[in-house]
Amino acid sequence: MKNLIFLLFLLPVMVISQGSTDYPVFTNLQLTPLPGKIVQFEQGLAEHNKKFHADGGNGARVYWVSSGKNAGRYMWVMGPTTWSAMDTPIQPEKEHNDHWNQKIAPFAETVGRVDYWRFHPEYSNFPADFDIDNLLVFVMDIKPFKGMQAIEIVKKVQKLYMEKYPDEPYGVYVNELSNLEGQDLAWVDFFGNMNYMSRPDTFPQDFEAVHGEGSFMKFLKEVEDSVEGTHEELWVYRPDLSGLGPKVSAASRQ
Repeated sequence: MKNLIFLLFLLPVMVISQGSTDYPVFTNLQLTPLPGKIVQFEQGLAEHNKKFHADGGNGARVYWVSSGKNAGRYMWVMGPTTWSAMDTPIQPEKEHNDHWNQKIAPFAETVGRVDYWRFHPEYSNFPADFDIDNLLVFVMDIKPFKGMQAIEIVKKVQKLYMEKYPDEPYGVYVNELSNLEGQDLAWVDFFGNMNYMSRPDTFPQDFEAVHGEGSFMKFLKEVEDSVEGTHEELWVYRPDLSGLGPKVSAASRQ
């Protein structure tokens, strides 16, 4: 019975995460510098990433969160890598761990969220190479047992984007571990200048142009039935703190 209950709690995420045994995963670590220690924190973080996280699956980028309840915090994102690759520690392991404990940990609060996000290229779009600058992160809190319905919602938005905005890069990610904090599925838009945020909101009209008259109200009902809530954050890429540069290869995301 205990195993059955555990399975039921995991089901919403498992339904949309099942598939290949080796697939791309990003590790997201939320960091908050101690008051008055931001300079030391950033210096240690930059040094650490450029020394230990500058390439490959262990490569990491740092983003500064500029909106929402996490504004002012930093998001450390490593990957894409795979679960099997995580069996091999970053080398030299002791030097890596000692550097983190000496140069970053003393200047940061206790680590906040740690999430492992599976990247889904089949629902994403990376039509060309681009340089990362700003991210609009839209996160969905999926109701229990509604994972399949949530993916159908994503597919409908994907169809709209492919017809109306085929050149815009975006990624879809699913949290690999069950949680009670509403962090289940994320749609991430990548953009350059902030004037992107001032564009007119034509989503309802575009949706009906793609899916037919009356489809948008039906879509809202489907969202209401399967999603508990949503939230958005703006992330700003910090090249000075990152190990990986801004360039994203479209081929690596297909």
